[in-house]
Amino acid sequence: MTNAMPWKIRIKNVVAIFFATGFGSGFIPLAPGTWGSLVGAGLIWQFWGESIANQIIWIVLLGALGVWVSGVTCHYFKRADCQYIVIDEIVGLMITMVGIPIAGYELVIGFLLFRFFDVVKPVPANWVDRKLKNGWGVMLDDVVAGVYGNLVMHLILRAKL
Repeated sequence: MTNAMPWKIRIKNVVAIFFATGFGSGFIPLAPGTWGSLVGAGLIWQFWGESIANQIIWIVLLGALGVWVSGVTCHYFKRADCQYIVIDEIVGLMITMVGIPIAGYELVIGFLLFRFFDVVKPVPANWVDRKLKNGWGVMLDDVVAGVYGNLVMHLILRAKL
């Protein structure tokens, strides 16, 4: 009898960790959240369409995936909010960019705004970060940061800055 995990559990863990870490970018030692956000920027640059409905579909699908893979990854590494998990940054940046045209500088500004709100964690993101210690908690504080970023991005666009 062996102590090895059954192969189905090993595959589940590998797949979850792959997506949770933003294709491995979360393992980069310095500022993994920033690297994960850069992966998000690349995905937005490559696949973001002009249809807000399609943008929301991307966010809902990746958000649901993020809750699951974050939970599995937290369990695997035995940490409540493992620093390697960056799918929350990817989804948060996508939320920041909903309805924003992607011409270059908008993505840079959105990236900077999202990172600011993700680090500062304004209410209720700070509450979520402290209270929810599971896949939902990992994802929701970045959802809040993304909403704040999106609001500021729309204000900037309306002010034509």
